[in-house]
Amino acid sequence: MKIAGREVRPFGAGFASDPERFFPLEDGPGRVYIVVMSGSLARLMRAGLLPAACVLHLTMFTFFGAEPDWAEARRRMVRDQLAGPGRDITNRQVLEAMGRTPRHEFIPAASRDSAYADRPLPIGHGQTISQPYIVAYMTEQLSPAPGDRVLEIGTGSGYQAAVLSGLVREVYTIEIVEPLGRRAQADLKRLGYTNVQVRIGDGYKGWPAAAPFDSIIVTCAPENIPQALVDQLREGGRMIIPVGPLYDQNLYLLRKEDGRVRRQAVMAVRFVPMVGGKE
Repeated sequence: MKIAGREVRPFGAGFASDPERFFPLEDGPGRVYIVVMSGSLARLMRAGLLPAACVLHLTMFTFFGAEPDWAEARRRMVRDQLAGPGRDITNRQVLEAMGRTPRHEFIPAASRDSAYADRPLPIGHGQTISQPYIVAYMTEQLSPAPGDRVLEIGTGSGYQAAVLSGLVREVYTIEIVEPLGRRAQADLKRLGYTNVQVRIGDGYKGWPAAAPFDSIIVTCAPENIPQALVDQLREGGRMIIPVGPLYDQNLYLLRKEDGRVRRQAVMAVRFVPMVGGKE
């Protein structure tokens, strides 16, 4: 059957043929459902007297091949969540990187429709992918340059590493949860991020063999800043890291200057705890 020139198929029992009784409901970018109801319910819906929640049990139809418009979803994300009032991400290169990195490719299928929503999402094993704004904010705080070598602690889905990949020369990223690290490694390779190296291990210790790093970004929260990471930050480098227990964390920007580390709290946050060794 065709509606508005598009083939539709039933999702559930029953079928209806009266076009006046079809109602499209969008559920995520580009995914449209057609709700079918009786004439009396149709009149209530058109009059605004029937909440959409009341029709969820009715027969539904979905378009064949209705692939979400992910590029448009990214464009809206950048416009509304990153560059919009109250967010104010201004680094043009960071905004462009966020606008081209396919966040949906790093999210499990069950949550993919919410890939560009303004919130963190579960990625399995008790971990999450950060809210897009937090990814952009932390990236901007590093002031990434094309020649930089960056260390990331907490690979997670691989999305943050992918964003950084287009902004710097090399990304080294460590994940302690092996299934997540392996999945991120496979996704980064599949998507062509050839300047990202993934290691399964304890991020608390950093990556001494590849140090020093121009920047370090930490996407899980230790209770104290690991000295090993400070030691692996080059002179003049920056580190962005959440610190503190689960319900009392702050995001800190560290600058290493003249052999000393200057620390500035920039935002209250809530990240998953860092899992790993203690000094």
